[in-house]
Amino acid sequence: MKNKLKYILGVDIGGSHITAAVVDMENKKVLTNTYIRRHVNSRGSVSEIMALWTNAIQKSIGLSGIDVSYIGLALPGPFDYDQGICLIKNQDKYEKLYKVNVKEKLAKSLKLPIDYILLSNDAFCFLKGEVFVGKATDVANVLGLTLGTGLGSVVSIKGEVRDAELWCSAYKDGIAEDYLSTRWFITKYLNLTGKPVKNVLQLCEEAPKVLIDDIFTEFANNLKEFLQLQIAAFRVEKVIIGGNIAKASAYFMPVLQELPVSIEINVSGEGAALLGAASNFVEKYEEHTIFNS
Repeated sequence: MKNKLKYILGVDIGGSHITAAVVDMENKKVLTNTYIRRHVNSRGSVSEIMALWTNAIQKSIGLSGIDVSYIGLALPGPFDYDQGICLIKNQDKYEKLYKVNVKEKLAKSLKLPIDYILLSNDAFCFLKGEVFVGKATDVANVLGLTLGTGLGSVVSIKGEVRDAELWCSAYKDGIAEDYLSTRWFITKYLNLTGKPVKNVLQLCEEAPKVLIDDIFTEFANNLKEFLQLQIAAFRVEKVIIGGNIAKASAYFMPVLQELPVSIEINVSGEGAALLGAASNFVEKYEEHTIFNS
């Protein structure tokens, strides 16, 4: 492996956070001493968001003590990932970034050539990371879901990973993301109690156990029904679930275990996303002239 590709910064950006760490590509592992996680106000201004992203990236690289120039980022869609243009709208996150070329802005703030930065779908990176380290290679077809502020989805068919774009697929009275994301929990809890919560963690900490059980049972049945459709459509043999909601999997896994395929929960999904974002960079640019300069 070329020395310039030995270390790549992996970055995972979600609706409420940014995580960054340097990845040792030869040994396929995240350097934990470079791990940085910051809360992001995704409703903030362009300058506020870009400054926070830039700071987290610089801090992680600084902790490594290594000359790291190449950066792979995992971000939620929709996005023009090749050009680096955010297309997110009407999702209650990153509204101010709509039509903004964040790749150009990051390159400028980090003082890097724009080709040294690669953007990819977060769910794609999550499953790609699993494939990269060999955890999703025991079966031919795998579906990966990230459950968080949004719904990310990707499929690996005989080792070839692609975005499934299931977040906007028709489901019940709306789209899948309406029922399988943090937004559903917040709305459900507000309708039942009249009380607002910010996320699933707060709901689990503050709600009575009987109410938590009722809410998660409904969520679990929705997720099971949705997965049944996707298992048939993609003929998958395994489903890997990550994202912040996966941290509460004890509440919904019993229902999912009724499905006829293997269900795996990955609560360290950010690590997989970091590995996937970095491996995407190598795959796309390994033969690019920037590595031969």
